[in-house]
Amino acid sequence: DVAKRVKNGKIAGIDLSHIGTKYSETSLSDFLHQPLLVRSSGRMPDMKLTPSESRSIATYLLGDGKERAEALVPREDRVAMGRKYFQDLNCAACHKLREMNALPGVIALTKADFERGCISMKPGKGPRFMLDATQVDSIVKGAKAGVTSETDRSRIAKTLTAFNCIACHIREDFGGVPEDRNAFFVSSEKNLGDDGRIPPPLTLVGAKLQPVWLKKVLFDGESIRPHMATRMPQYGEPNLSHLPELFHRVDRMDGPEIKIPNPETGNPEEREREKRLRAAGRELLGDKGLYCVACHAFNGKPSPINQGLDLMTSYQRLQPSWFNNFVRSPGKYRPRIVMPYSWPEGVAVHRTILDGDTDSQIEAIWYYLSLGTSAADPSGIKRPETLLKVGETPRTYRGRSNVAGFRGIAVGYPEGLSYAFNAETGSMSAIWEGEFVRVDRGGQSSGSFNPAGSAIPLPQDVAFLEMKGTSVPWPLRPIMTKEKPVNPDPMYAKNLGYQFRGYFFDENETPTLMYQSGVIAIEDRSVVISDGALKRLERTIQFDSPRKQTLWFRALTGEIESESPNLFKTSKIRINIGTARANIRPISEDTSTLELLLQLEIPEGKSTTRIIYEPLKR
Repeated sequence: DVAKRVKNGKIAGIDLSHIGTKYSETSLSDFLHQPLLVRSSGRMPDMKLTPSESRSIATYLLGDGKERAEALVPREDRVAMGRKYFQDLNCAACHKLREMNALPGVIALTKADFERGCISMKPGKGPRFMLDATQVDSIVKGAKAGVTSETDRSRIAKTLTAFNCIACHIREDFGGVPEDRNAFFVSSEKNLGDDGRIPPPLTLVGAKLQPVWLKKVLFDGESIRPHMATRMPQYGEPNLSHLPELFHRVDRMDGPEIKIPNPETGNPEEREREKRLRAAGRELLGDKGLYCVACHAFNGKPSPINQGLDLMTSYQRLQPSWFNNFVRSPGKYRPRIVMPYSWPEGVAVHRTILDGDTDSQIEAIWYYLSLGTSAADPSGIKRPETLLKVGETPRTYRGRSNVAGFRGIAVGYPEGLSYAFNAETGSMSAIWEGEFVRVDRGGQSSGSFNPAGSAIPLPQDVAFLEMKGTSVPWPLRPIMTKEKPVNPDPMYAKNLGYQFRGYFFDENETPTLMYQSGVIAIEDRSVVISDGALKRLERTIQFDSPRKQTLWFRALTGEIESESPNLFKTSKIRINIGTARANIRPISEDTSTLELLLQLEIPEGKSTTRIIYEPLKR
């Protein structure tokens, strides 16, 4: 209750001094890592902590000198007595416990006697909620007023308050960062000002974001602000599944229509317009125009000055009406933003491009961004690639890649073997020997990368799947082309049960990747095994499943040859599948293109499978 925690105008946090009497280091660490598994209501959100971060916080909270409880040793007589109390006190009315049901006889609030029971000062056998007089008065008045219809707007406000979204975000006239917490919101890009460190406002967010993108932010932990230290909590899809639709219904924005050309039309005038807008959009974004890339990355390539949001995400994230209104008057929608006005009062600052016509210039930029990865780099954005080397321990680099998609992870080993992982689909997508990667600038998580050696491609589609029989075709990821540059199915991996959960390092800096396939939690770790000149990658995949089930793994595609029941190869790579059961089948009517599927019988609890990859000399 916020009212109880406000002292001298400041919000006091929840007292955690009792933690040592409640948790062990292991149980607290596990809870902090995945709180929604224990408390599915979402009031304790998932902060996307790695296991090592969770362990560090748990160790700190259970520091030396704090009271520790002795481990409970169950006694049969106490267990029986506790079960009876649990039932007699009707604890099942709020808490689930095996097959124990709540007692009947619920009293309607309109008929309740507020002089007795759980909100009175003497609740008797009822629960004690420790409410103060103001809270009791509010409950009584609300109950006596009866049920009132709830508007979409009030339901949004109640949800944002219940899950404390307003502790970081402003929506309309409520919420925002409290003054005494302001200093904790920091950014690696100080030149972006407050807009680079304070989470964005939620005012008109339903008119701002595409519905699919809003779901990715709320339920998949999608983020486009690596410079912002504050993490967006995950409250669980069941708890917030109503929000995207509510935002969409409530938040509306009118504005000039953005007319982007159709490059496939046979109309000569339309094709000429497409050509003009494409060239104008590129010029406007570059250093010969409005120089937007001075502060914005573009298609994974960093800006030469400030590292603001990647412009290439705009078409995927934003609704066109919002974009049109926002670029005309950015300070109106983001008061703290340092973005300059390029069309003040609707008048174009740059008068030589498209004759200074404001509508045409904005249409040109929007169309240019709609081209996706096929859009040529604006002038002023390119930088020479830098070779990133591996030292005495493994090295991990994140960024976009031609072998690992938009959420690529590259891992290089001192032995001279590397692999790429596509975190968008959960697949090991390439292996190569030699040098590590070439990046567009040095540093961690700061741009695109490409293998410095000759990469051996592996499947980039979703790697694990529950599949009913071998006659069902493997669901392939949507491919973006020059003609279709925007992802037609951005929820592809999520709809198939995949979710990336991050990664953690061991003492040797070797990463373990974490992700989900349906209800199965997966930890994926690879090491190099070297025998003279022969180098192989040993991949250990650990599963943690709440039930027994069959899981399929798509291990290899191409012209596959079987050497033995557990050895398979193409012209570029050999894999050892261990004890897994293999199934080779054609991908399409072209029977020369095959796929190797592994049938994994996953038991309840933890289990492990190992796969060894051996690049072949050519």
